[in-house]
Amino acid sequence: MAGTHPIAPAARFAPEALLRAQGRALGMKAAILDVDGVLTDGTLLIGEHGETVKGFSALDGHGLKLLARAGIEPIVVTGRDSAAVRRRVADLGLAHAVYGAADKLAAAEAVLSSLGLEWPDVAAMGDDWPDLPILLRAGFACAPPNAHVEVRAVAHHVTEAAGGHGAAREFCDLLLMAAGRYAPLLGDHLVTLDGR
Repeated sequence: MAGTHPIAPAARFAPEALLRAQGRALGMKAAILDVDGVLTDGTLLIGEHGETVKGFSALDGHGLKLLARAGIEPIVVTGRDSAAVRRRVADLGLAHAVYGAADKLAAAEAVLSSLGLEWPDVAAMGDDWPDLPILLRAGFACAPPNAHVEVRAVAHHVTEAAGGHGAAREFCDLLLMAAGRYAPLLGDHLVTLDGR
């Protein structure tokens, strides 16, 4: 298209993180994300009538949409259930989410089984002890810097951005780059924002 100039991606990740995120076949097939502390900063705002208010990053939301567009299935597995989270998941058009999961591992395994996926082909991002069983099984594990020390210790990559402030987008960008999809998606956005 006239007037458009290709740009080289500015995002950079450690080669070992990219190699790990390539998995068995040039890229992960799914990405499991926690909500509180990952898609939000972990703050729980509870109104006088018991309603929960959460803040989400638009950067993270667009990253999840890009994952889906690249064929990497975004999956939300959260220990809490709230109207705010359900609304955000619906607004993003995510097909797979488990709310109020007391056993996150069992919830994740049920979704993966329904999709015919195995752990080596799955990336995961979490921030606290309930996420550890998933992170330890995932082919690629990621944590935000505000995650608990035990979670950061098992992560293959700790993001620069904090949870709720672009950490999930950084995770998505890394997965897209490892799959060889980052630059083409960036190029598509130089032409049109809706992919047409």
